[in-house]
Amino acid sequence: MIGSLLYIANKTRPDIAYAVGRLSRYTHNPSKEHWNALERVFKYLRGTIDYSLCYKGFPNVVEGYSDANWITDNEEVKSTSGYIFLLGGAAISWGSKKQTIISRSTMESELIALDTTCTEAEWIKSLLMDMPMVEKPLPALSIHCDCKATIDLVKQSHTNRKMNRHIHVRYKSMKSLLSKNIVSLEYVKSKNNIADQLTKGLSRSRVLEMSRGMGLSP
Repeated sequence: MIGSLLYIANKTRPDIAYAVGRLSRYTHNPSKEHWNALERVFKYLRGTIDYSLCYKGFPNVVEGYSDANWITDNEEVKSTSGYIFLLGGAAISWGSKKQTIISRSTMESELIALDTTCTEAEWIKSLLMDMPMVEKPLPALSIHCDCKATIDLVKQSHTNRKMNRHIHVRYKSMKSLLSKNIVSLEYVKSKNNIADQLTKGLSRSRVLEMSRGMGLSP
């Protein structure tokens, strides 16, 4: 059942990516609580079975959103990264993944998520460059993040902040992409960050609102 949901979440339904990704962490030893959560995902899909990604053609630029959810309970020691890219009013690429290293603060977790988003942006821009119908030159792909501290850190010409090696490598990678005009970083309020749904559980009204922002509609 999890495998079926993973297929759907990866292909056409970014709105369930976080829930399915979280449940897939417990497939080796599921409990009744996990089974109930799985049933809720299927009930949600049954209620939105006619939802699909609808592309309108405008705007014809790629926009990205990045977010991270720092440690929220005692069972987790690693944060969750989420990103989504829109083109023509709907999602073309998204991801919700558990981070591979332990972050010591919200800013570090956001930095790790932003690096993952920038790496995906680099691949998307390279793909668009190979498409003859896309106008050249391509502008920098705009990535929205709701953490001002992370954006300011990456945009600084130099920093005296002490970083561990894993964070420093990600920091340098993003600096390189910014200097090459491959990506640009913009601040967005948390309530308008579409990637929020890919990092944490939200209320029903917020789920429907974020899903519309992803381009999902009947």
